[in-house]
Amino acid sequence: MKESIERAKKYITEKVEITPEIGLILGSGLGFVADDIENAVLLEYTEIPDFPHSTAPGHEGKLVFGKLKGKNVVALKGRFHLYEGWNPETIKFVIYVLKSLGVKKLLITNAAGAINKSYNPGEIIIVKDLINFQFKNPLKGQNLEEYGPRFPDMSSAVDLEWASKLKEKVRKLREGVYIAVLGPSYETPAEIKAFRKLGADLVGMSTVPEVIVANHCGIKCLVLSCVTNMAAGVLETPLSHQEVMEVAKKVKEEFSKIVFHALEVL
Repeated sequence: MKESIERAKKYITEKVEITPEIGLILGSGLGFVADDIENAVLLEYTEIPDFPHSTAPGHEGKLVFGKLKGKNVVALKGRFHLYEGWNPETIKFVIYVLKSLGVKKLLITNAAGAINKSYNPGEIIIVKDLINFQFKNPLKGQNLEEYGPRFPDMSSAVDLEWASKLKEKVRKLREGVYIAVLGPSYETPAEIKAFRKLGADLVGMSTVPEVIVANHCGIKCLVLSCVTNMAAGVLETPLSHQEVMEVAKKVKEEFSKIVFHALEVL
């Protein structure tokens, strides 16, 4: 993995002049945030040595470097889900590449189903904690000591100080706990009832692996979930990815503003 990280880093730094301090991982239908990046330099995932490619609908598969709200950023338009067949180590590799490029903070977005009945489709929620119900950990296997300890602490998985500053800026934002499942099938109503009893407010198929690796290598995280649907059993309607994409499109302007505020408070 060390050699793969170095190959990817070498290729990227030969193509891109800026050193990104903030990484943005953009979830399903949320890649539009990267369209506001100034002086953008785009790299296709497929052209970067050893880099995985995104196969999920709504994930374009590009790295976008440039400036956003005065900050040097790199945005991932498209993430990597375990349900696509990727090994958890693939996600570890991607986050380590970001770390090697200079990223110190990571703003992660996702589309999520609402377990909490008080949430509404289109609402943006700050994730205050996470539950790993994927039963896979990207840190499994040999530990790279230069990136972090064998047993990283997860008691503050997300940067609560960053979250607090954002809430001061956008007072209407609410907080919640996100539970990650493997997918790609949506959850059953019985599973949603169980997750609610576990203390989960939101459910999705991503984010947790990235947060685990980021914590391991010292990258501070802020997670924003876009509620795109009510979870199974909350309403009497079937779930579809089309609904996820449509709601994400409707909140485009509002979501972008919140991401901009998250960068401004740093």
